[in-house]
Amino acid sequence: MSKTTRVAFSNQQSPFFEALKSRVDAYFDEQKIRPSGNFRLYGKAIFLICITVATYIGLVFGNLPVWASVCLCVLMGFNLAAIGFNVMHDGAHGSFSRKTWVNNLMANSLDAMGGSSTMWKIKHNFNHHTYTNIDGLDDDIDIRPFLRINEDQTKHWFHRFQHYYFVLLYALTYLLWVFFLDFKKYFSGKVADLPFRKFTLKEHLLFWGAKTFYFSVFLLIPAFRVGVVETIVGYLLVCLVCGLIISIVFQLAHVVEGPQFPVPDDKRKIKTEWAVHQLLTTANFATRSRIISWFVGGLNFQVEHHLFPRISHIHYPAINKLVKDTCAEFSVAYFEFPTLGSAIKSHVVHLKKVGKAA
Repeated sequence: MSKTTRVAFSNQQSPFFEALKSRVDAYFDEQKIRPSGNFRLYGKAIFLICITVATYIGLVFGNLPVWASVCLCVLMGFNLAAIGFNVMHDGAHGSFSRKTWVNNLMANSLDAMGGSSTMWKIKHNFNHHTYTNIDGLDDDIDIRPFLRINEDQTKHWFHRFQHYYFVLLYALTYLLWVFFLDFKKYFSGKVADLPFRKFTLKEHLLFWGAKTFYFSVFLLIPAFRVGVVETIVGYLLVCLVCGLIISIVFQLAHVVEGPQFPVPDDKRKIKTEWAVHQLLTTANFATRSRIISWFVGGLNFQVEHHLFPRISHIHYPAINKLVKDTCAEFSVAYFEFPTLGSAIKSHVVHLKKVGKAA
């Protein structure tokens, strides 16, 4: 049966999610707070954006020594990833603010960084969050043919080495995203194997206008100011750092030991309710590290994010216990790695196992 057919979940009765949602709603009512972001998030967003702008000015207009430029390029890579995690991600999910125009503005930070916020909302908000870890529908695990993520995907001889070369591939992710993947989706009209709706005129203009702006700001202006070779080297360093960071963070949420890769039945149906499916396909990591939580915008609380994507990440530590208690009550699996290192190790082990499996 064609993979382009949408998949349904068994949501006629959702006792687990109904119980969990009522408890989470009660928490916000009792605390008298909104599920959107607050001034802590707004302050972090301003800080990250200001650091990025200052870094750019220093690189392009500062006439700095080579060692300082290299350091700033690395810092720029980290900052772009942090803006994606903290500002764009919450904005695209509508959880940064209770005001729609603010969320849209924050989501558009991705357009300024070379991606497409419109395409992101389709591929991530809809495809990934609906069909998590379902091959052919979840674009976030579609890295074919370079990586084999689960045993249902086609195996090639080079996959036996994927637990070695994945680092290089992840480093190239940001470059591929900006220069190839967005355009592939745009012209094919598909995310993974699933067609998406047509862009509006406004979305077409945003797509092309943002790409033009990005290439001008990050390539043309620097080339004119500091030279072509210097620009290419610095730009590649920024992109490789950013690509490696964002890829690892997103992969640790789903492509590790524990989370499943469910296959729909002959009627294109998953036999669990949607919320249980999210728990069976998602994992947390390093939730006790405030530094990691701050930097990755709560994406280490990936379970809570997948269950409540419209709640800002600043609230995930607070609702974490509610989710765990409800999972224990309903005997639903909950995957979590205590540290960043243990999650990365599990990711490598998973890639090695799947790469060698028949």
